[in-house]
Amino acid sequence: MSADSGPTADRTSSPAPRAPRPLPSPPGATPSTASATLPGTTNVVQTVTQAVILAGGQGSRLRPYTDDRPKPLVEIPGTGTPILGHQLSWLASEGVTDVVISCGHLAGVLEEWLDRTDLPLQVRTVVEAEPLGRGGGLKYAAKALPRPDEPWYATNGDIWTRFSLRDMAAFHHERDAVATLALARPRIPWGAVETDQFGNVLDFIEAPPSPFLINAGLYVFSPEFAELLPDVGDHERTTFPQLARGKRLAGYQLPQGVYWRAIDTAKDLTEAAKELAAGAGRTP
Repeated sequence: MSADSGPTADRTSSPAPRAPRPLPSPPGATPSTASATLPGTTNVVQTVTQAVILAGGQGSRLRPYTDDRPKPLVEIPGTGTPILGHQLSWLASEGVTDVVISCGHLAGVLEEWLDRTDLPLQVRTVVEAEPLGRGGGLKYAAKALPRPDEPWYATNGDIWTRFSLRDMAAFHHERDAVATLALARPRIPWGAVETDQFGNVLDFIEAPPSPFLINAGLYVFSPEFAELLPDVGDHERTTFPQLARGKRLAGYQLPQGVYWRAIDTAKDLTEAAKELAAGAGRTP
């Protein structure tokens, strides 16, 4: 693992970067391969073996859990591993061999955890000297990817899910997209009331699924995407609308039955613990 200071930091006063340490791949891991047939080509094979994890947020709504650790190191009770540990294991099982983690809040704590943990892939960190926003953080981290001319996955550091990234990558390449985002349909946290046209109450529905899809915080990006990101700011307000107008932004709906949750509040942590204890989140 190596830690890089932010783009405006005084590099002469920072410790020398350490080279990423080689780590064994998990048993049975195979390269993640997405096959797609594009116009004018046959059997084009595209592999995705690198990823970025955004882990620089303050996690203020998860306090006191984030008083002494960044949000990705918070453990869902009963799982025995922090969110980041789950993500790294999942990425490795999908064929990812190299991960860049964009750090900010309590970056040193995260780096210490990486140093003492037996990781299933190679990891390096980059530290933002000042907040760059999600788009700026992605762009900065992408510069540290070992293969800039290849596609890459990205995920927010507070997402707990497990599904076939290979299938999502295949979807991305089949549509010749520059960026593909995973789409989830969360459950509404309140009960719903069903009525007829006359205002008579017909039924009460506990936590129904939302009629809208949301950005699930997981992505597949083509190599050219990094150059379209802002240096500072949010890609969802800049780069994504630009790509959408050009029909180069794709949306991949998570398969039915896939567990997905963003761990943003203490209530999310409690609910996730209940759901996972009940068997949710197991590999389909």
